[in-house]
Amino acid sequence: MKQAVKALLLDLDGTLIDTAPDMVAALNRQLQSHHRELVTYETARAFVSHGAAALIKLGFGISAEESGYQDLREEYLAEYEKNIAEHSQLFNGMQEVLEHCEQNNLFWGIVTNKPEGLTAALLKGLNLDQRSAVTIGGDSLPQSKPHPMPMLHACMLLKIAPSECLYVGDAARDIESGKRAGTRTATAEWGYIAPKDDPSQWGATYRVTSPIGILDLI
Repeated sequence: MKQAVKALLLDLDGTLIDTAPDMVAALNRQLQSHHRELVTYETARAFVSHGAAALIKLGFGISAEESGYQDLREEYLAEYEKNIAEHSQLFNGMQEVLEHCEQNNLFWGIVTNKPEGLTAALLKGLNLDQRSAVTIGGDSLPQSKPHPMPMLHACMLLKIAPSECLYVGDAARDIESGKRAGTRTATAEWGYIAPKDDPSQWGATYRVTSPIGILDLI
């Protein structure tokens, strides 16, 4: 008999919340201030799940190991925080998923690589901060995804076994983290997946094409 799911854990950007409009807008404001060519939303959307490092590489051509990156990262994050919840919103169908969890005594929470401070600001801006049973940010612990530590820590705080948890994310590192921790995993195929990425190779337990599809798994 399949073990019941007691908790739904979600990646943030590209899974729970459509943050691309605000993240791309912040990058373009930064690029404009440096008199650089702006990026199109369509091009930049696929980079959002990989955070500031990927967006800075896209806009400025500078990787995290190069000189000048840290200053650009701090500048970008400050710019992003100014309007962190202006256009960001839950993906269609996700409100119903969260309500289902809340009405059926299922924990739901967030495990993201987004910095803890920005995560808190975003959730507060969308009135979600009091609803999540657990929230783990990218700098909450010594290790972040794809390491299993964030997932294991979330399960520990919820006092459930990893096998009783379903983790949903839109990047290979999400699925790897969940698998290494021993959770069930699902690929969020509505998320920020680049054309070159192949979710069928990630080894998730499930592949879900829309948030509403999560209801069939919990």
